[in-house]
Amino acid sequence: MLHSEIIDTFRRDGFVIIRNLLDDDDIAAARDRFEPLFKGKFETGLYPDEWNWQEGRDPADRTRQICNGWKSDRTIARIVLSPKVGELCARLGGWPGARMGQDNVLWKPPGAKSLGFHQDDSYCHWVVPAGYITCWMTLDDTAASGGTIEYARGSHLWPLSPPMGKFHAPDDYHASLREAAAHAGREIEIVPIEVRAGDAVIHHGRTWHGSGPNRETRPRRSLVAHCLSSEARFHPTEVSYIYSRYRRRDDLAMDESYFPILWRADGYRSPWLARYLDLAPAAE
Repeated sequence: MLHSEIIDTFRRDGFVIIRNLLDDDDIAAARDRFEPLFKGKFETGLYPDEWNWQEGRDPADRTRQICNGWKSDRTIARIVLSPKVGELCARLGGWPGARMGQDNVLWKPPGAKSLGFHQDDSYCHWVVPAGYITCWMTLDDTAASGGTIEYARGSHLWPLSPPMGKFHAPDDYHASLREAAAHAGREIEIVPIEVRAGDAVIHHGRTWHGSGPNRETRPRRSLVAHCLSSEARFHPTEVSYIYSRYRRRDDLAMDESYFPILWRADGYRSPWLARYLDLAPAAE
């Protein structure tokens, strides 16, 4: 799956496109879950860790986001918790294995505004070793005019910046990127990812990325897996206001119930995943 050209591209650019990661059945099944999820119909009965857009509460021109949809819906879980996602992230990250740190269910309807440029690792201070490798998987054909994800080529080699300001619908979604480039003394080369449904992009946790407004007449839906090393542990003092709630008292180990290991080079995978992912979805 990972020949030398893919690895070299990832190391040079900070991201690499993986073609046809999802098949037609995966795509269709995942698309069918978006409306129920964002209406609060959670198949497992559990709320996700973050539910950033709710109908009737939030503006219609915002990108809709759920974090850790895998806990709320097994169709989503089968995709983001797959061993192939874990293996891709682990091998490109140079890790012995990969565990789930956080997923995103992203829905950018027509007319939705931008998402500000940022580095994922700016939000990864609460684990050791810190650092994500992220797999972004599109469920729709993408276009620059449709608000597809954009990367600043080679920006994973810049310094790590603190968390950015406004993430959802900023007036200028490139503002933080320009500031970081000026600080690093680097030129900016922005690459909009125009790919087919089922394609994926793996990116380094320090690669600057964001997305513009959706000016098309069709939605842009994607699933994202932010993976950590299988050896990651909680930081002894740094706290995530959401994810440190899963740390046991006097124990830095990351419980596989909440941060499952997707793939490890020795063949290990969190044992409970097989049964969880095999359970049939509840009837609507």
